Amino acid sequence: MEAVRVGRIKLGSQGLEVSAQGLGCMSMSGGVYGPPKPEQDMIALIRHAVHSGVIFLDTSDVYGPFTNEILLGKALKEGVRERVELATKFGFSNANGEREIRGDPAYVRAACEASLKRLDLDCVDLYYQHRVDTRVPIEVTIGELKKLVEEGKIKYIGLSEASASTIRRAHAVHPITAVQLEWSLWSRDVEEEIIPTCRELGIGIVAYSPLARGFFSVGIKAVENLSNDDYRKLLPRYQPENMEHNKTIFERVNEMATRKGCTPSQLALAWVHHQGNDVCPIPGTTKVDNFNQNIGALSVKLTPEEMAELESFASQDVVKGDRSSYEIPTWKNSETPSLSSWKAA
Repeated sequence: MEAVRVGRIKLGSQGLEVSAQGLGCMSMSGGVYGPPKPEQDMIALIRHAVHSGVIFLDTSDVYGPFTNEILLGKALKEGVRERVELATKFGFSNANGEREIRGDPAYVRAACEASLKRLDLDCVDLYYQHRVDTRVPIEVTIGELKKLVEEGKIKYIGLSEASASTIRRAHAVHPITAVQLEWSLWSRDVEEEIIPTCRELGIGIVAYSPLARGFFSVGIKAVENLSNDDYRKLLPRYQPENMEHNKTIFERVNEMATRKGCTPSQLALAWVHHQGNDVCPIPGTTKVDNFNQNIGALSVKLTPEEMAELESFASQDVVKGDRSSYEIPTWKNSETPSLSSWKAA
């Protein structure tokens, strides 16, 4: 396979420049997609990614939990840190053994300082609110993040799975650099309101699960090979009654990929890349071969006719099952209290 040149894009209008494709690191540390992988292998993979030009790395304090940030901290030694744009997230609290979403100022600050310690850094490049706390006005959460920017602990602020109205309110307090959301050939609900809002405000778009959590890599085999503790077993789209129908989508994508001389995962990733130069997909992997294949998607060119054909395979009325687990809501249409009502309470 020929070496692929991974170019750069401007992510949002606040000055952050990242590689055109990033690397999602969640699956390396376990807790979501099965058990953790060998640490030295994952450090080698991260450094291979950076040497290949993929310098936008994505983690979160909840991955592991906590161990993924520690892994990134180890991987970014020996001159690697200077080459990387690192994103992490806060918002999931596990106090008293129960998970809750928190966006209160004290928690925001404590979470940031804890992440910096695990990463062994003085400053993180992009800091996302992982999920919106519907009990705290978004203005209050962003107000504390703004202070962390002023103190030099974070450079840019991001949101993840926020509604259009929440994004607008947040951006009015401090410019939001990026919004991370699930966007793939078969997860397109964000195109109605959220993508247009981001573009109107000059906010970059980071697409997680651009390969539909592995579905566009291997189709129905993605389900058959899951370990018992893999979160995907909970996803409606991965349930047998839905997957029997959805596998046809993969078969059609695979057939088109064969015609194009690429893999189905490269074709699905290329579709995301063709959404615009303000979009950065962050496919995750734990294997060097899969990483190399993913960056190969940057060389796949699609005509408008091919884009339309691909979209016809996975239109909203074709895909069966919701994109997220019923047990773990994403609050994609979340609203937070108004600042005035919160102060009055």
